[in-house]
Parts: sequence; structure tokens; C-alpha cells
Amino acid sequence: MSINITEKAAKQIAKQLQKRGKGLGLGLGVKKAGCSGFTYVVDYADDITENDKVFEQHGVKLIVKVDELDLLDGVEVDYTREGLSEAFRFNNPKATGTCGCGESFTV
Repeated sequence: MSINITEKAAKQIAKQLQKRGKGLGLGLGVKKAGCSGFTYVVDYADDITENDKVFEQHGVKLIVKVDELDLLDGVEVDYTREGLSEAFRFNNPKATGTCGCGESFTV
């Protein structure tokens, strides 16, 4: 199982955690939603449980629930800026389709 964090994403995670003043890392998950079936859920992670898998790269931690690893295995977490828009982007090799708005995916 692997999840890759690009340097740009790691810098943004570190910046957000520093600005917030607390947190162990960024939590990444999925939930059933959107027009394609699943959507990514990103939130601060303030604790790590036995049901979590921790991925650490470039000095930051990404925490994923073990039961969601099948949908997230191989994902690359990136951070992009396009004009005035900036956001985390998820390159998921398991996704067989995405919706037109890019917010949800199918596996």
C-alpha cells in the first residue's frame, strides 16, 4: 500500500498546520457522494488511532483509515494553483472515471 505526497502538497500541508497551530498531519479519506460514486475528504488529523495508516513524506504525515486504503492505494496527493484557484489534487490510478466537475470518482 502506498500513497505519495508531492513536495508542493507537503509544503501546503505544513503551512496549513503551522497556521492552525496544532495537528499531527492531514487526514485523507473517501465517502460515497458526488455524481460518480466517491469523493475525497480532507481534514486535519489531531490524533492517530489503531485504525489509521500513516504515510510520511517530505516531513509531513498523511493519515488514512485502514478500511479506506483499498480505494486510496497508489494515490498521489498534489497541490496546484490555476489562476485564482488553488487546491489539493488527487491522482488516483484506481479511478475508472471522474465526473465533469472533477469532484468525484468511480472505481
